[in-house]
Amino acid sequence: QAQLVASGGGLVQAGGSLKLSCAGSGRALSRYSMAWFRQAPGKEREFVAAISWASGHKYYADSVKGRFTVSRDIKNTMYLQMNSLKPEDTAVYYCNADRRPASSLVTMTPSDFSSWGQGTQVTVSS
Repeated sequence: QAQLVASGGGLVQAGGSLKLSCAGSGRALSRYSMAWFRQAPGKEREFVAAISWASGHKYYADSVKGRFTVSRDIKNTMYLQMNSLKPEDTAVYYCNADRRPASSLVTMTPSDFSSWGQGTQVTVSS
């Protein structure tokens, strides 16, 4: 399975924006759906957003709809544009990929993935 590394996190004030990136082996990811997850302190890792490799369909957790936008480029780098950030968005953000449809990634649990790469810390101050 392709190893993915998330980057672009940082410290931002509430209402601010950040753009995360997720990179891995471009060739291996060309037919993979990709997704963002996050894990806040003391909480389980949760789904944030996913994007299909074929149709470009996008899926979002209710908590981020209208504020976050997931995208991917022709090199299969995935991005997460995060606007109107809230303190509750504070978490380590991870990315992953799977050959299953993007719609399936919405309900997959962390243990459904064989491995996880390095995450990036996002801290939103109030």
